[in-house]
Amino acid sequence: MTIIPEGRVRRVVTTVNAENKAVVLFDSENPNRAVRPGKNNVANLIWTTDQCPADISGTVDRGAIKIGTSPLPGGSVFRILDYPPVTPEMEAMDASHRMKELAHEPDIRGLPPRHPFMHRTRTIDYAIILQGKITMLLDDSEIELKAGDVLVQQGTNHAWINRGPEICRIAFVLIDAKPI
Repeated sequence: MTIIPEGRVRRVVTTVNAENKAVVLFDSENPNRAVRPGKNNVANLIWTTDQCPADISGTVDRGAIKIGTSPLPGGSVFRILDYPPVTPEMEAMDASHRMKELAHEPDIRGLPPRHPFMHRTRTIDYAIILQGKITMLLDDSEIELKAGDVLVQQGTNHAWINRGPEICRIAFVLIDAKPI
């Protein structure tokens, strides 16, 4: 059994080869990994698509792409994020910090950002809490999520805040959506 260190993810991708045989295309530690500045969370980009129905042919590593938070138009993104415990320095950042990072994303709706990590994407998001606990802030409320919980988010303002002592790992699938 391969041991993958914290912040790292084993990625297995299958495909159909030229002989119509199901084969493993990739089986390794995910190479498509980035640490987000200011937040220090680790983003493992697993896979993307740029159309629906998705193109599932070929041997291209569709996770080896520079992409923002949202998927390409008409596409999807699958990533795993590790959120470290929030620090006082993170909490003291400008309230519109994350919104400025996402300047290319849809305009903010609802209340002004109440936390530096508050943001919104024009996507439907499926989130699965894999380990740890996290608080999801909304415009004027918050919800606690723990390992095993799932979330369906539909284009809402939100921020992820880890108030606990341990890393929280979340798997996300974001799918491009129509404007609200």
